[in-house]
This record gives sequence, C-alpha cells and structure tokens, in this order.
Amino acid sequence: MNSSRRKFLKSGASLAGLPLIPSLALAEPAAEFPVVVSTWNNRKANEAAWKILQSNGYALDAVEQGARVPEADPKDNSVGFGGLPDREGAVTLDACIMNEKSDCGAVVFVQGYKHVISLARLVMEKTPHVLLAGKGAQQFAEAQGFKRENLLTKEAEAAWRAWLKESKYSPNMNVFKLGNHDTIGILALDRQQRLCGACSTSGMAYKMHGRVGDSPIVGAGLFVDGEVGAATATGVGKEMIRIAGSHTIVELMRHGRSTQQACEEAIARVVKKNGDERAKKLSVAFLALSKEGEVGSFSTVGNFEYVLTTASRQHLLIKSKSYFE
Repeated sequence: MNSSRRKFLKSGASLAGLPLIPSLALAEPAAEFPVVVSTWNNRKANEAAWKILQSNGYALDAVEQGARVPEADPKDNSVGFGGLPDREGAVTLDACIMNEKSDCGAVVFVQGYKHVISLARLVMEKTPHVLLAGKGAQQFAEAQGFKRENLLTKEAEAAWRAWLKESKYSPNMNVFKLGNHDTIGILALDRQQRLCGACSTSGMAYKMHGRVGDSPIVGAGLFVDGEVGAATATGVGKEMIRIAGSHTIVELMRHGRSTQQACEEAIARVVKKNGDERAKKLSVAFLALSKEGEVGSFSTVGNFEYVLTTASRQHLLIKSKSYFE
C-alpha cells in the first residue's frame, strides 16, 4: 500500500458530514442482477444460492440455502458439522440472517443442531425476538422439529486432542493462517433488487467455553439495509464488534462511500485501534455488496478470498486486497 493512501486510511474519517472521497481501489463491478458473494472459497454455497436466484427466487432463500452447504460439510472445520470445538471439546454454533427490510434473527451457543442458519431464520419469522441463546435456542430448535445430532467428527476431535497436548489452553487467534476461517458470510441481491445476508460459524477454534464472536451479532458480523447495501465479516470477531464493522460499512455507503472505500475505511479503523504491529498479527476481513450490485472487500492480511457469482462471472474466486501489502 502506498504511503499517501495509508495515511488517509489511518485518519479514520467520522460518519457525520462525510464528503465524497476519491476512489481508493477498484471494486469488483457486478452491474447485473442477480448477484451472490460469499467469504472464502465457498463455491458450493454460491452454487446453491445461485440456483434459487436464477430461478427468480428470493435472496433470503438463497443466502439460507447457501449457508446450509458448509454447515453440513464435515470437511469444513469452521462452520457447522465438522467445526473445530471449543477448549472443552464442545462444538458450539452461532448464526444470524437479515432481509431487505432489516428483519433479523440470530442464535448463539447452540450445541447439537447443525443448521443454525435455518434456526436463526425461524427466530426472525416465528418469534417476537431477534436473538436466542444456548439451551433456549436448543429448546426452540427441538420444538421446530430440528434433528439433534453429534457435531464433533472424529477428525475434529483428533485435532482438538492434539491441540490439548501442545497448547497453553488458549484459543487460536490468527485464524486465516490456520485455515480456520471462522465463518461463512453470504450476501445476495435478487432480480427484484432485494438484498439479504446470512452468517454462520462454529467460531474460533478452541475458544473458551461460552465465547461468542461477531458472526451472530447484527451490526458486527452482518448487516443489511435494503435501501443501501450489505456487509459481512470474517476473522477475529472481537475486532468487528469493537467497531460495529458491518454496520459501519453500510452506513459509510449511505454517506457516499463505494463498497470498496467503505471496507477499506473499516479496516483502517481496526488498524488504528490496534496499531500497526498488533494489527499485522490480526486476521480481519470485510465483504460488501451494494443495492446496485457493486462488490467490495478488504482485509488486514493478504490471503482473504471470496466467491463472486453473476450470470457472466459464475463462481469466480477473487483474492481481496489488504492493508498490509
């Protein structure tokens, strides 16, 4: 990153009275509907979402079905079935979902039910609440007919036992380098320009029992405003919580920022709060989609990827730009 650009990002402009600013980087233009984007190499999730979108379906159905793909994949160690457990050996899941009207639902600290994104949607649609936790969320899952099952695979258990022998009983913080990406965030814009998003995770590997990160917290790991855009996050959750990252990005877009500019400024705030040396060791990334179909992304470190799907650019894996490069 050149020095003048970094100085601008470090300045951390406020939300109030924001002037339009020059483009900091080119976003990935979509300029066509429908569009779906998801964090990391989640091609199969995009494929599931795309089937719905190209059939003139609803973006909310698309993001739910997309998130269900890694939730059911025992080889994905950061979402759902097969997710790496907490330090006590328990797989605990979190999720949230949000539609174009800003209706939202979320569940946290769920054990024994892998499709927590569908559970979050039912919280949104069938209860007067936004967030259900732990045993209460599990009781709701049972009442809604969800199947209870063991989510700890043999491979995940073996990895946990190996970690117990080598660690100092502390969670893994640098999730990108570990390959433990800590979430799927998926955003979709359908042919009616309805914008929706979903986020699902098994959380940080070997976290303290009871820890919940940003993924199920509306405004941190996911935020959707159907009039403006949507954003989602991945990485060390407390950093997104500290700046209400996804909401910050959407609000910056409301004040004139492009998706790319908004993602870059949010990352700049994370860096400013931590300082360069600490921030270089953090794994934080944002992905955004505007109502017009513009896509932006940015990360602290250089290996964040996302999948973009449109009619002309199906399931294209894109490497995001990063602050420290």
